[in-house]
Amino acid sequence: MPGLKFRILLDSEKQEEIFRDILIADTADFEIFYTAILKAFELKGDQMASFYVSNDEWDKGHELSLMDMTYDDDSIDTPASVMKQAVIKDFITEPDQKFILVYDFLSMWIFLVELIGYDKEIPEMPTVLMSIGKSPSEDERKVMDETLFDETGVEELDDEDELGLDEFDDGYGDDDLNDYNEYEY
Repeated sequence: MPGLKFRILLDSEKQEEIFRDILIADTADFEIFYTAILKAFELKGDQMASFYVSNDEWDKGHELSLMDMTYDDDSIDTPASVMKQAVIKDFITEPDQKFILVYDFLSMWIFLVELIGYDKEIPEMPTVLMSIGKSPSEDERKVMDETLFDETGVEELDDEDELGLDEFDDGYGDDDLNDYNEYEY
């Protein structure tokens, strides 16, 4: 199985069909695959990312991270693999093998990656075979509005009534609070 055909579907909030079909050598590593996906979707590549081996229910399995994030921790049974050191064919266990790619853990670009076919020819470079839908720009997926922490964008809440605190009755009065001091802890 020298050439692997993958369909990479962007999980879009707008429910649009945006996907790319990429042909890649089975001996390529996941970092090469990752770079091909970034180019196909016109992403900058300046964010952290990880592939996850997946199944038919799209559950996240073993992680393949962009950078080596391991440290001495005995509580982790299986540390993440590093994309540069992980060859694609070593992670193909099903004829329709699935992976999840998460790009930019703050904006959460999620790509559903599925093996859809094989090619007898070994491609020298990853090749985009099909491109459907326009990829949104990276700036469209900001996590937080830039004015979120800007003082001009914050509303002051001066009245307790706005929060409904004056209407709340927990059954305790001021006398009950005085009794609290009687107990020593």
